[in-house]
Amino acid sequence: MNFDSAYLDNQYNNRLRVPHFMAHLSQWKADSIQVRQSAPCHLDLAYGESSAEKLDIFHPQGKNAPVIVFLHGGYWRSLDKSDHSFVAPAFTGEGACVVIPNYALCPSVTMEQLVMQVVQSVAWVWRNIARYGGDPNRITVIGHSAGGHLAAMMLACLWPQVARDLPKQLVRNALSLSGLHDLAPIMQSPYLQNDLHLTASQVKRCSPAYFPAPFGELVAICGADESDEFLRQNALIEQAWGKRCVIAREAVLGCNHFSVLEHLCTPGTRAHSVAMQLVKE
Repeated sequence: MNFDSAYLDNQYNNRLRVPHFMAHLSQWKADSIQVRQSAPCHLDLAYGESSAEKLDIFHPQGKNAPVIVFLHGGYWRSLDKSDHSFVAPAFTGEGACVVIPNYALCPSVTMEQLVMQVVQSVAWVWRNIARYGGDPNRITVIGHSAGGHLAAMMLACLWPQVARDLPKQLVRNALSLSGLHDLAPIMQSPYLQNDLHLTASQVKRCSPAYFPAPFGELVAICGADESDEFLRQNALIEQAWGKRCVIAREAVLGCNHFSVLEHLCTPGTRAHSVAMQLVKE
C-alpha cells in the first residue's frame, strides 16, 4: 500500500480526476429541486436534537413498502440531503419508500460522532417508518462514496447495543456505491485529513474492513473509470468480509465517481437492477 500523500491526494480527489464534475452536481441539484416540489414527500423531519439531524421521506402509494435509506456522499465534509432527492423517483417508482438523512459534517463533528448520528437516523426509521407507509422489517441502506462507507457501517452495527428495543438485524442488507471501507489511507491524504482530523483510533473503530463480517448481505459497486484506490476499496470489503456477506462486487464500465450514482438511479441498468433485488428480498 502506497501511503505517499501526493499519490493519495491524486487518488482520492475525484473533483480533480473528473474535470466536468460540476455538471453532475448542478444536474443533481436541479433535479432534486424538481423532485422536492412534485413528489409525495415529508421533508426535514427531525430524528435528533441538532439542526443537522433531519431527514426526508419519499414514499409510494400504499403501505408496507420496502425501505431504502440513502446516505449521501461528499467525503463526510460537504453536500446535503437536499442535493440528493433526485435519487428517490427511480426507487419509489418501483414501490420502495426512500429516506434520505442529513448528518453533521466534519470538522464540526468527529468521524465517530458523524457515524453515530447516522445510526440514530436509521434507528428513527425503524421506529417510525410504518406511519409513512414503510415496512420497518425491510430496511436496505444504500450509500454513495462517504455514504457507501456509512452504509457498510450500518450493516455492521450492533443494534441492540445502541438501544434495547432495536432488533439485531435492523438493516437487512446494504449497497456500498464507490464506498470507502478502509480509512487508513484517508488519514494520510492532506486533501481530506485537513477537514476530517482522523486519529488512528478512529480509523480502527470506523473502518468497516476491520470488522468481522456482519450477518446481512452487501453489494459493492464502483465505476470502472474510478481511481485505483477506489477500485481497491471496492475489492477490499469483499476480501475482508468474504463472499458469503459480499454477494456481489462489480465495476460499471464507462462510469466515473459521479456518473456511477446516476447509473444506479436509472431503471434498466445493471446497478439499479441489483439494488432492487436487494430491496425486494
